[in-house]
Amino acid sequence: MKKSLRIISLFLCALLVLPTAVNAAGGVYLKESGTAYSIINPYENVDWSSVKAYKTALHTHTNASDGDPTLKESIERHVETGFDIVATTDHGTVNYSWAENSENKFIYNVMKIIGRSEGDLVYLGSEGSFDNGMQYALKTENSDDYLTVDGEKRIMRVPYGIEQNAVSVNAHVNSWFVDYHDNSITTYSDAIKGVEKAGGVCVINHPGEYTKARYELHSADAYNPANFNYWYHINKFASLLNKHDRCIGIDINSKGDDRTRFDRILWDKLLMRFTPNGKNVFAICSSDAHQLDKIDTGFVIALLPQQTSSALSSALLNGEFFGGSHCIGNYEELVQIASALKEYYGETDLYKEVNSKAEEMATRVHLIEIGELEPDSSVGVTYKVLDDEGYCTAATQPEITSVNVDKENGVITVNSENALLVRWISDGELVATTTSENASFNLAEYSGKIGSYIRAEVFGEGGVLYTQPFIINGGASAVKIVDSGFFDFGVFDFLIGVFHNWFEIISRFFSNLF
Repeated sequence: MKKSLRIISLFLCALLVLPTAVNAAGGVYLKESGTAYSIINPYENVDWSSVKAYKTALHTHTNASDGDPTLKESIERHVETGFDIVATTDHGTVNYSWAENSENKFIYNVMKIIGRSEGDLVYLGSEGSFDNGMQYALKTENSDDYLTVDGEKRIMRVPYGIEQNAVSVNAHVNSWFVDYHDNSITTYSDAIKGVEKAGGVCVINHPGEYTKARYELHSADAYNPANFNYWYHINKFASLLNKHDRCIGIDINSKGDDRTRFDRILWDKLLMRFTPNGKNVFAICSSDAHQLDKIDTGFVIALLPQQTSSALSSALLNGEFFGGSHCIGNYEELVQIASALKEYYGETDLYKEVNSKAEEMATRVHLIEIGELEPDSSVGVTYKVLDDEGYCTAATQPEITSVNVDKENGVITVNSENALLVRWISDGELVATTTSENASFNLAEYSGKIGSYIRAEVFGEGGVLYTQPFIINGGASAVKIVDSGFFDFGVFDFLIGVFHNWFEIISRFFSNLF
């Protein structure tokens, strides 16, 4: 009996001195903060031994609306740049086929009248060849369309791709999988409701263009809730995402990242409201390509058991994908990346390139602030690994090969190839930067810095990949997703961002005048 009591006493003493211990809920207890954490992993149901990573274009344009390339030219470039899945998403124009000219021609005719689009609509037919000589055949299997190129490469068409709200002012929503569109003057809410009712999946496109955050000079000003413009839009997007589960989230890096460079801040602001309530907000990246040289700027890596539209729909709804981009246009991010590259790898050519872009951006901001550039000038500087024609120049591109979550010990590990850094962000703050070879995040080591989620950004020579957030239950108490007093002004609320932008430009002008 005494021996048993001694063993029990030793066991209890061990629990007292250990910094962490397993709690009854299957999470981890952090002794330093007295907090019990558990991790919700969006990739928990991914079988890494069997899924494939499909490079996916979810947002791209042709001359069926206001894009420059024909559909055939667009698909050819997507083949050349390694895409496995492509959604053609012209404004107000549902994509029914790559084989034949079957779209509604209303938007196409309007764009031609006002000079926003040129040329005839050119489709693929059932077989043929691209200008680069590649042979292709287009076939339907189990209701999905597949393009086979040179007898090997196989690309799936995402059914019913469209960018909704063609005649609204930037209230753009991308949707897929359902035959739905409304070309009247509509709002975000109208489009999202319609898509959800039809059973589709959608996302809010490039919010920084709508909020006018793209015109801010500093991260501290973008999406600052003390500013009514951003308070309003954070609440607006939160309200939409809270009401509609089939709107998966927002676009955080698209078309070279100039207009979206602050939209990761918006993503974090939304996550700080949703994740304490156990809800997630997912993020995509896209090219929104209206020209051929933009096609490979942004993309999604979809983790699918098979290359089908039903598998893609499920992955998007569950967050089983990564956002990816060959471009980064945020000054603070580039400074942090450059600093970490120098610390871990020295003053390499890559460090010098990233650092020079950050310095170039800082110089441009300074010139705008002192009046040597027009007050409405764009910062317009990005780190990118694409040449002038839009082809990737990097020898390698980062890949995430698996994500492992040790719930009992509170450790998240992101395994990758061709990567250099993994940046860990919680509640909008950079918590840690690790090398890709030691890419584990231990909750116990960062208990004082952890909020309600943690997300990872994997950086390599070829660009960046964004994981979906891991919700940390216990990291923060539940909060209101939408602030009291919020009222949605609907189709007229684009004026809030417009007036804010005008005010900022006028303020810059007068500050330099006096």
